[in-house]
Amino acid sequence: MNSPLADRIRPQTLDDIAGQHNLIDNGKPLRKIIESGNIPNMIFYGPSGVGKTTIASIIAANTKMTLYKLNATTASSGDIKDIIAQSDTFAGLNGILLYLDEIQYFNKKQQQTLLEFIENGKITLIASTTENPYFYVYNAILSRSTVFEFKPLEKEDIKKALLRAYDCLEKESGAKISADEAVTDYIASSCGGDVRKALNAVELCVATADNKSGVITLDLENARALTQKSSLYYDKNGDEHYDTISALQKSMRGSDPNAAVFYLAKLLSTGDLASACRRLMVCACEDVGLAYPQIIPIVKSCVDIALQVGLPEARIPLADAVIMVCNAPKSNSAYMAINNAMSDVSSGKGRQVPRILQNKHYDGEDALIKGQNYLYPHNYENHYIKQQYLPDDIKDTVYYNFGDNKNEQAFKSYWDKIKNK
Repeated sequence: MNSPLADRIRPQTLDDIAGQHNLIDNGKPLRKIIESGNIPNMIFYGPSGVGKTTIASIIAANTKMTLYKLNATTASSGDIKDIIAQSDTFAGLNGILLYLDEIQYFNKKQQQTLLEFIENGKITLIASTTENPYFYVYNAILSRSTVFEFKPLEKEDIKKALLRAYDCLEKESGAKISADEAVTDYIASSCGGDVRKALNAVELCVATADNKSGVITLDLENARALTQKSSLYYDKNGDEHYDTISALQKSMRGSDPNAAVFYLAKLLSTGDLASACRRLMVCACEDVGLAYPQIIPIVKSCVDIALQVGLPEARIPLADAVIMVCNAPKSNSAYMAINNAMSDVSSGKGRQVPRILQNKHYDGEDALIKGQNYLYPHNYENHYIKQQYLPDDIKDTVYYNFGDNKNEQAFKSYWDKIKNK
């Protein structure tokens, strides 16, 4: 009873595992590998509580290999060498399976320690990580391993695990557990696809519920109190952080206020006010831009208000700004113009500023044409006079093209009339 409920009801076969249908259903790739008995080195990538450790244990049991578990947050290279030393003993008769949890916490040198033993077959490695392995796992290990991505569990899969949990707790307590569908649904949908969180919530609900005449009744209010913060899977320094802020800007760019408000809520629920403000201001300039330039100071004002009042009230001006950006007409003409111009600057074009624009007023003896000859536009009709502003080598380059929105087309019409006169 001292071990967590998730360990007490851990599945012993692939058919008992909740979720991961794309990997372990009949005919799926990981199941075929396990059933073949020929286990390669593998990396299991995905969030916590979705079955990575459970599947590694089932693999070890099915292949008769001796399973060793290490957590990279506390393990050392010495721990690996101690395990390797067992390969020539009775424990290594059928091979050694090393399950290394959170491999991203091993530095490059520690990961390199594994290479020799992976290559000579002394161990089979199954490493798990909640971070993108293509960023955090040493390339030499990555190239010798097969990566399987684990997904957060769907609500219906988690509900199956919860029903098993009720059965287990009934046997352990000797009391009947009464949980209506609303309670089970709430816990299953509020754990962010993490079955371990869901099972922990159930265990807490049972421990804090009244036992009346041998019946433990789980109520929705108690379930909400115990699971209210468990639905969010988010890491400010990981993939989920960057995925969420990317989704926020792309939803605003795509003019979908419902999606944009959702991703704003996700950011703010973690207290990540800074990322929300930054994305908003970038999107106002990059994606709305000259189609409705007035939005830029409006969004800046909303951001200033949000930063001044702080959370939770900051959500209100930011929601105003997000929805306004979604509903505004879009233009990336200025964004494309500066990108193209910076590309030319990086490639060394336009080094020499035209003489008429230079800050010096006197020419050297070698100057073919004397005098700056700058024409002051305000001295001419409509405050415009044609002259060369770009350097000679790029003098005909066009960086800015008018967008097809009403605002930029009005500018275009105005300048076409003047410049063609």
